[in-house]
Amino acid sequence: MTEFLWRLPSQGDGRHASPGSRNRGGFGGPQVPTVATDVRPGNFGPFDDLAQVVLAAELSGLDGVLAPYDPLGEESWIVGGGALRDTRHSRVIVEFHPSFGTPVYAAKVSATLQRLSGGRLSWRLRVETDEADARARGDRVTGVDRYTRAAEFLTVARGVWNETPVAGAGFNGTGFEFDGEYFDVIDGGFRGILSGLPFPTVYLSGDSEQALELSARHGDVHLFTETVDGIAASVRDLRSRSRALGRTVRAGLELPIIARETEEEAWARAERQWHEVHDDGVGARSLDLGGGRWAGFTELGYDQPIGLVGSYEQVAQRLSEYVDAGVDSFVLDGSPHIEELHRTGEHLLHLVDPAGRTLAGQEATA
Repeated sequence: MTEFLWRLPSQGDGRHASPGSRNRGGFGGPQVPTVATDVRPGNFGPFDDLAQVVLAAELSGLDGVLAPYDPLGEESWIVGGGALRDTRHSRVIVEFHPSFGTPVYAAKVSATLQRLSGGRLSWRLRVETDEADARARGDRVTGVDRYTRAAEFLTVARGVWNETPVAGAGFNGTGFEFDGEYFDVIDGGFRGILSGLPFPTVYLSGDSEQALELSARHGDVHLFTETVDGIAASVRDLRSRSRALGRTVRAGLELPIIARETEEEAWARAERQWHEVHDDGVGARSLDLGGGRWAGFTELGYDQPIGLVGSYEQVAQRLSEYVDAGVDSFVLDGSPHIEELHRTGEHLLHLVDPAGRTLAGQEATA
């Protein structure tokens, strides 16, 4: 079954593209005043709207959510923990940087979250990051060394993790040893309540040779970013690298979408948001790549530049073409999030994955 995930907002949400108008979740400008106002303080906090987005993803039939790493937004570990607490079935991917802490600490935090959620936590390790962000975090590791550190991070985290229950408690480990360039462990390993849990599924990303090699050796899913030339060649490269190591790594894709009943409605939505941030007379269609792909999403505040615009049937067809090319995991994005999640669940998912998203005939008529 194709996996559908949703990227959570990390700096508020709203109907409009201009940053100051994203006032859901405590970001942006002030809320629009209403005639009837509850003057009691403290009824709703900034996480109430985000919690509704998480619930909308679960109720709409998506498989999970991604809490993104954002140096200027909400902390992904806190968002992810809240999402796990508020849901019953959704998988939650927490994106974080290897400089977050030691791999042993990250693994221990994750073990507790796996206990809390029944094993629904996943990781997305963010290796590449903005240089200014790295300096602000006091991180001196640069260039290809970041991939060496990431490989050590994942090796140590898996090394101290015991999916088979191990009796005991206290400070005694289970004999894991590691002497690396960035991390050292002596007699590491989890026992007792921290053992017997599934290790988080590891999502990685990037299009460089180092990124693909890291995924081939240590990843479970590699999330690609759509490019003008497409991702088919990169997917083949990933498969070749992982097969050479005797591993299977799934291919995923991050895509913002604008889907409506008709193609005209979808493009009208894109044009409205485009002109909220552009007054130079150039239309949104100037970045139309054809085939339903549009390269203007970052102008509207999205993290990924290229996504899909079209009718539900057109967007579903394009997603199905990605599936045929080897993609079986999608991280979708759209704003305002609650509204777009319900559209996606009601009108789109069953068109892309009818076997996994619709009842069998005998079930539907039972």
